[in-house]
Amino acid sequence: MNKLITILLLASLAPVSAADLKPLMAKRGRIVLEDDFSAKGKVDKANWLSRQGTRWEKADGVLRGIQSSPEYQAKKSHHRGLEPRTSVPKTPAEFVIKFSVRFLEGEENSIVPFVEFGHHVCRLKFSSTAGLSLIADGETVKLAEAKKFRYEPGKWYHAFAEMKCGEFVIQFVDGPTLYAKHKSFAQPPSSGGNGLGIAGPRRGTVEIDNLSIWKAGAMMQPGWAKTRAGLPKFTPAPTGKVKKKK
Repeated sequence: MNKLITILLLASLAPVSAADLKPLMAKRGRIVLEDDFSAKGKVDKANWLSRQGTRWEKADGVLRGIQSSPEYQAKKSHHRGLEPRTSVPKTPAEFVIKFSVRFLEGEENSIVPFVEFGHHVCRLKFSSTAGLSLIADGETVKLAEAKKFRYEPGKWYHAFAEMKCGEFVIQFVDGPTLYAKHKSFAQPPSSGGNGLGIAGPRRGTVEIDNLSIWKAGAMMQPGWAKTRAGLPKFTPAPTGKVKKKK
């Protein structure tokens, strides 16, 4: 009986959505963008930038993206929009972000699917074989990983991400918490390309839901130093990719 009570208690405490996650590092400041996509309609281009000609719409309570049209792809020799890609230009340089995302159908490869914060600045690569990797600075260095957190097509990922003072931490419901600090994180996302960015599988679909973006407040969360000390450690390792010159 005691064992059953313990199991039920743990179940009641387990988070079931990103709303159950709370900031670990940064206090939340003003809200920048919030949407549960319950209202159908055209996508506001001031909030969501369609990249590489990919097509996005609000439908069925989510923001849904698919690859570019055959006509668009026929005109391009590269950046053809084979993977649905979007970004949020309003993302502050220092932020707190809550969101849910899932990737449907299509083909996983060495680049996609991913979620990033600043184009080529701080990227989370999802892999069905290697798990989750946090790569940075033009994908030249790996700063953290969760090998057992394997990518599953069709699965909703509920996440809570924070960036402040060159530090980054992200929590996943029923998943890992990854932390890293890097000099490239201290630059404004706009200098690397429009803040929060998401790319789906090749010729697949992305669905985004329950997004909230706050500007990070001036103060850190009480006890952040202690919390940080208890997070998983990882020795940065080069990925073998050479950073492109600007």
